[in-house]
Amino acid sequence: MTINPTLGRDPALAQVGVTPSPLALLLLGRGSDPASERGVDCPGELPPAADPTLAARAAAAKTALGDRVFILGHHYQRDEVIAFADVTGDSFKLAQQAAARPQAEAIVFCGVHFMAESADILTGAHQRVILPDLAAGCSMADMATAEQVEQAWDDLLDAGVAADTVPVSYMNSSAAIKAFTGRHDGTICTSSNARRALEWAFGERGGARVLFLPDQHLGRNTAVGELGMTEADCVVYDPHRPGGGLTHRQLREAKMILWRGHCSVHGRFTRDSVDEVRARIPGITVLAHPECRREVVTAADLVGSTEYIISVVDAAPAGSAFAIGTELNLVQRLAKRHPDKTIVFLDRTVCFCSTMNRIDMPHLVWALESLVRGETVNQIAVDRDVATFARKALDQMLALP
Repeated sequence: MTINPTLGRDPALAQVGVTPSPLALLLLGRGSDPASERGVDCPGELPPAADPTLAARAAAAKTALGDRVFILGHHYQRDEVIAFADVTGDSFKLAQQAAARPQAEAIVFCGVHFMAESADILTGAHQRVILPDLAAGCSMADMATAEQVEQAWDDLLDAGVAADTVPVSYMNSSAAIKAFTGRHDGTICTSSNARRALEWAFGERGGARVLFLPDQHLGRNTAVGELGMTEADCVVYDPHRPGGGLTHRQLREAKMILWRGHCSVHGRFTRDSVDEVRARIPGITVLAHPECRREVVTAADLVGSTEYIISVVDAAPAGSAFAIGTELNLVQRLAKRHPDKTIVFLDRTVCFCSTMNRIDMPHLVWALESLVRGETVNQIAVDRDVATFARKALDQMLALP
């Protein structure tokens, strides 16, 4: 970490003999870490955010590019970006859609980093996948690094349980984690097919236990809520503690080894959120995503993936009322689409996915206009060896009935 040393010369701190660490300076707002701020600077001028011509410029660039470009928009994107998407959907649906467009030379993925990686893995070598802002990451995916997961596997080897442990990794993970999963003959899952993935791991694959990466809540909700396991069957591996904070006996007796990771948006909902909205709007249906905490899922009326949430709301009769526990952009879009229904955010404090929201109109226009000029910016290219094993894990998921 490189930080200007003069930033640490605080007279008050010097008086008591304290020298701030680089991390402390960052927390105090007196330093910066360029390595952790990917995409903040672009090799070119971004249009001003307040430019009233942004929509017209995006439309003109898209028209000029024609079928050479295919724009993907995740459900959690802001409306002005979604307006230019050729297809909207969840992360895996969008990656599949990209693979189904071999004629598109450039795939502009309005989502986050791991989604663009998946698209690059599934598309042809002649196609370029572009992420308009490289800083659009995922806090959940970042909670499991390749090094940490390799250390966890070493801990399983030391405990004598690696041989009959099957890795199952959520789609919301890096290409490196997907590759780890493929190397150890595991599978990827989505929030829609997590149950089937676990049934395969314990059944056809013959595993005694599963290492579930990186979202502990989806793993727990699926194992306990859908497969009939108990909380005692689940342990949480903390990568920041020696041995994950678990004994060899705990690892041997566990059926689900859950990674200590979570979604920063879905993890904010609590049982109090559910109780408060029920008291405020009698008769409301609470609809939650399985990335929410167990206490929220058990208190909700309906639980399902993003696509499930959309389908339930779309199919509901006029006059229905829903409190939805998922990202705010989607909740607001559903409310606008169904003015005849009451649709509210599950928590009283609003919360967008901050990294997803980094894909804005200036970055989209910059990426598209660069393509018009024959320039490729922010291309996501997964290492060939990583892509090979990640594809193996993705193909195993596609093979699940």
